[in-house]
Amino acid sequence: MNNSTLITTSNALEGYKVTKQLGLVRGITVRSRSIFGSMAGGFMTIFGGKNSIYTELCEKTREEALQLMIKHANEMGANAIINMRYDANEVMAGLTEVLAYGTAVVVEKTN
Repeated sequence: MNNSTLITTSNALEGYKVTKQLGLVRGITVRSRSIFGSMAGGFMTIFGGKNSIYTELCEKTREEALQLMIKHANEMGANAIINMRYDANEVMAGLTEVLAYGTAVVVEKTN
């Protein structure tokens, strides 16, 4: 995977010119917490505050979706992704889908 892929949530990358639009790219993952993790996370909600068990799960899930999206873009020949977004949906109780998506493009640095 190319770690030099530029990613932005805006329509353009400052200092770069879009030379080719390659289309929609996405990375999707579906995750659930184990029964023990769910019990521990549920127990943590009793005391309030930051729930590190669910925070870690969400962060890992978003990162996985992001990396899958980057892989998809690299396979298309892109060196950048513009208009990047995340979306999440509960598929069923305890099962969440996370989608990272954007527009794959080829960019060149401007002078």
